[in-house]
Amino acid sequence: MLAQKYIDMLNKKSVIRELSEYAVARGREIGYENVFDYTLGNPSVPVPDSYNESIVRLTKEKSGMDLHGYSQSLGIREVRTAVAESLNRRFGMNYTTDHIFMTSGAAGAIAHAVRLVTVTGDEVITFAPFFPEYRPYVEHSGAVLKIVPPDTSSFQINFDAFESMINEKTMAVLINTPNNPSGIVYSTDTIKKLASILTDKSKEFGHIIYLISDEPYREIVFTGVDAPFVASFYDATITCYSFSKSLSVPGDRIGYVAINPACPDAKMMIVMCGQISRGIGHNCPSAIIQWAVSENLDITADISVYEKNMNILYDELVNLGFEVVKPGGTFYIFPKALEDDAVAFCSKGKEYDFIGVPADSFGCPGYFRLAYCIETEKVMRSLEALRKFVKEQY
Repeated sequence: MLAQKYIDMLNKKSVIRELSEYAVARGREIGYENVFDYTLGNPSVPVPDSYNESIVRLTKEKSGMDLHGYSQSLGIREVRTAVAESLNRRFGMNYTTDHIFMTSGAAGAIAHAVRLVTVTGDEVITFAPFFPEYRPYVEHSGAVLKIVPPDTSSFQINFDAFESMINEKTMAVLINTPNNPSGIVYSTDTIKKLASILTDKSKEFGHIIYLISDEPYREIVFTGVDAPFVASFYDATITCYSFSKSLSVPGDRIGYVAINPACPDAKMMIVMCGQISRGIGHNCPSAIIQWAVSENLDITADISVYEKNMNILYDELVNLGFEVVKPGGTFYIFPKALEDDAVAFCSKGKEYDFIGVPADSFGCPGYFRLAYCIETEKVMRSLEALRKFVKEQY
């Protein structure tokens, strides 16, 4: 018998992927350059030369076994050490090799983090708007995902709703900052308040409430924006990171779990990750990619283009009468649609080959996401299609 839960998922496909596939198909008809495809968060800037150079040099200097064999189950030790030292250097932490576990991207990191601290029936809280894949990440572990409604005035945390929802079954809180889809960065004040609540509630309920911090956009923060390193404010923080966005290497599937050294049993939790891998198949990410990222930890691709694209879109959206909170990072902007039904709004946009993603699945009906990780020239050309769409429909 086939597994029913996966059959059921066939009717709940990712709206992002469906719209992206539509945009590609439309591009075959009229030329993809004429489709203003803002669907997929696929980094558009080139990979740093140093990263490619590392891979070429590694193929000449290291053995085939070093590069293409299985790595250690927790990741290559030298790579884990380099990651720890980079975090300490950049954020004033005191990680060691034994606090780092290498994963196949942030998805793999979250899969491990949730299973570290929950059993079937436990609750994990996240905040809308949120990345829709959090549902399968959490629910397929056996835990239950609870969604705090958004504060649409700022897209910082809605603390009143959060405090009414947290209870003795809450084992973890999952945050994403900088945030997909809103582009908002949680401020230092927000993180401090969250840490204070989690500290108090952990004492009240008699167990640690872990903070799982999903940070694939950590490096994409715009000029002057307050962007605290979350783990420095709360001991029981499990940081989940991906190099996909910072280095423009999403297809290389590489990231890590970093557990705050101040967290009780931190080193044992890392060893546990190796055992979790045995059950979920995320074990031993590519060895050559681990080596390559270890040589490029403190650099990024040229992510300045994202801030430029954001400013172009933000100014135009405001001029056209959209309500939109200015992003502080990422490559997403999150306006309110010009009608209550964002699905209908985005469907009308398709008529003008302007493709955005309605935010119902992000937990924020009435809004839509634009992923502006495309060429600036194409962003500029898209403005005329957006203007025509708004003028003729609204």
